[in-house]
Amino acid sequence: MITLFIFIFGLIFGSFLNVLIIRLPQNKSIIPSSSCTSCDTKINWYDNIPLISYLLLKAKCRNCKQPINIMYPFVELLTACITLLLFWKLSYSIEFFQMCIIFYCLIVLSFIDLKYKAVPDYLLLIILLMSIFIYPFDLSHLQNAMLFAGGFVLLNFIVTFYIQNIKSKITNDTHLKTQEALGEGDIPIVASIAAILGVTSSLIAIFLAALFALIPSIYNSIVKKDIQTPFIPFLALGFSVEYLFNISSWFII
Repeated sequence: MITLFIFIFGLIFGSFLNVLIIRLPQNKSIIPSSSCTSCDTKINWYDNIPLISYLLLKAKCRNCKQPINIMYPFVELLTACITLLLFWKLSYSIEFFQMCIIFYCLIVLSFIDLKYKAVPDYLLLIILLMSIFIYPFDLSHLQNAMLFAGGFVLLNFIVTFYIQNIKSKITNDTHLKTQEALGEGDIPIVASIAAILGVTSSLIAIFLAALFALIPSIYNSIVKKDIQTPFIPFLALGFSVEYLFNISSWFII
């Protein structure tokens, strides 16, 4: 029974996260009721039940019959599953609610980054502060965050210098002269990961993120001719796998 309650709790919050993903980049208020993105018709409450309405409506708007974006049920289901996994790991605790907020912010940031390749700074700040002051607070959280943030700033400088000054000349690609190795939002996320996981587990999480991003980045580069691949979704994925399943323990005795 409690499992079902937590799952429904996650679905409801997933529905709210969809609102944030759509409206925050457009600087729209999150208070007004939802409306169809195709015909702008107000969505009735019975057509706005997380996951269930999507299935009952057969993935189409009741009014204009246009397809409903698959992102909506996916975010709801993803949020519900992550909430359930966090509950199984942490049970009722302060850390459970803190980690829910952090994971929810990561979901919002990931989908915004995928679409716009830019994310709201205030969400990055929320994650960073909550990661540093996560219960129980320890000074090592701040130390690890600063260590990884500083390391990635240096890495970003070195790789960016190579891309802009060496690779651009070798390939004769003028677009690379303004290309950054990492986005501005990547470093706060890396710092947050380090604050929560510690040094060893953070290295595993970042390695997983790079691994997960490899194929999409190759695809974007070759097929879409896009040299920029949003990295926050893959950092979030690498962090989630390491935090929830403790991959580092499989290799470290």
